[in-house]
Formats: sequence, structure tokens, C-alpha cells
Amino acid sequence: MNNTPYIFDIVRGSFDDGPGIRTTVFFKGCPLKCSWCHNPESQLYRAEIAWNENSCIKCNACKTVCPNGAISDKDSHRINRILCIGCGKCVDVCVHALKRIGTIYSPEGLVEILMRDKVFYDTSGGGVTFSGGEPFSHLSYLLEVCRELKKQGIHLAAQTSGFFNYELFEQTIQPYINIIYFDLKIINRNQHFFYTGQYNDLILKNLRKLASYKQQKLIVRTPLIPKITATDENMAAIKTLLADLKIDEYETLEYNPMGQHKYTIIGKKQTHVI
Repeated sequence: MNNTPYIFDIVRGSFDDGPGIRTTVFFKGCPLKCSWCHNPESQLYRAEIAWNENSCIKCNACKTVCPNGAISDKDSHRINRILCIGCGKCVDVCVHALKRIGTIYSPEGLVEILMRDKVFYDTSGGGVTFSGGEPFSHLSYLLEVCRELKKQGIHLAAQTSGFFNYELFEQTIQPYINIIYFDLKIINRNQHFFYTGQYNDLILKNLRKLASYKQQKLIVRTPLIPKITATDENMAAIKTLLADLKIDEYETLEYNPMGQHKYTIIGKKQTHVI
């Protein structure tokens, strides 16, 4: 979708995103808007500004430098998100309260950062994991990164919502990815739309294609969201589908409530409070 994607975090020394010691790259931009998302700052495809009210001293330096007049004392969230373009000029003059979310790296620049931990990948059986957001929204960019990492023998994993262009994925990075973690959230089509903003037709279609591709490891995961995904009906439907596709690698993820605070600092509200 975007040839120069924004990255909102690079976590080094991770033990949670695949085998061994890993560096996880979190891309901004996601086609889903899950009501329980614990990384709401990953949803927009562009940079955005976070404002922490508790750290703000109301000096108005940010208001003075904003080129779009997006900062207002009258706005309860301080920033008018429609006017804000995420340029970060306000962040440059702020002492504590503002933070720019989203940085652009060239493919070469990102690879250089990721290769700093090669010794840890090699000694632990680790590697690099692409996450988000939806990393497969940025396939042309990822292709450049994957090519260079594979030249260095780096193990690659990706975490996906399943909502992506499979044909383009197949033509670009599929041969480079060793493990795919595939989120399977809700089987009921209408419920999936209600809680994520997208129907799951494409997700289920892509899952079937990945299940038939035997050159990489596929691990299906379900976040256990009370009264939404973690229902007897939904879990039974997931079990039936996995059996039908002969997928035997499956994990459940505990609900992470940390996103509730993040919604506040980026001026959003959760559509369904868990």
C-alpha cells in the first residue's frame, strides 16, 4: 500500500515474537480496526502525535509552531486530529507531553539496524519478526528488506491479520518468510465486521491458501477477548475450520488491556470497551 511505510517501534531482544532472541519491527497501518486493539497507534498509515495530558505544562509552545492550527486549548484532547498532519514540529518544542508516532527508514537503514543483533540471532536461533499494524500492507518495501536479510541468513517471521493481497504476497516475500503467525479472530462474518470493520472473506480465503503452501510454518492464533472472540460458539467454529484445513499449529493470546491508555493519548475512543 505504501512504498515508504511508517514504523512506530523496533523492539530488540524480544522473546515473544518467534523462536530465539528476535528484533520485532512494528509497521503503522492496518486495514482492520479491532475494537480491542492494544496498539491503536498502529492503525493509521501515517505519522501521528500522542499527547500526555499529565505531562503537559500548558506553555503553548506547541500551539505557536503548529503550521495547521491543529492545537487548541478548547479541544479536550489538545490536538485536532483532522487538521494534524503529524509533521512533529510541536514535538520538537515540547518538553515532555508530545511524542511523534511513526518514523520512516530506508530499506537499507532498517536492515542496518536489524543486523546489529545478528550475533544474538545466530546464538539463540532467533531472527527478525515483522508485525504491526499489518506488515503485508507494505510488500514492495518488505521485499527489499527481506532480500538483504536473507543474504545474511536471517530467520524471518511475520504476524498478520490475514487481510492482504495474497497474489502480490506470493510474488514478493512469501519465499523469504519462515514462519507466519496468522490471527484468526472471529468466524461469524457479520460479527467480524461489527468488531473489526471488515468482513472476513479475504482473511479466510488467504488462510486456506497459506494452509496449502507447505514451504513455511503456519501458526494460527486467536486473541481471547471476553464475550467477543472467547465464546463457545466462536472457539468451536475455529476448531472445525482448523481441522478442515489440517492446521495443527494453534495458539491463543491473552487479552492485553494496555491499549486503553493509548487510545486517550492519540485522541481516540474504543468502539467497544472490554
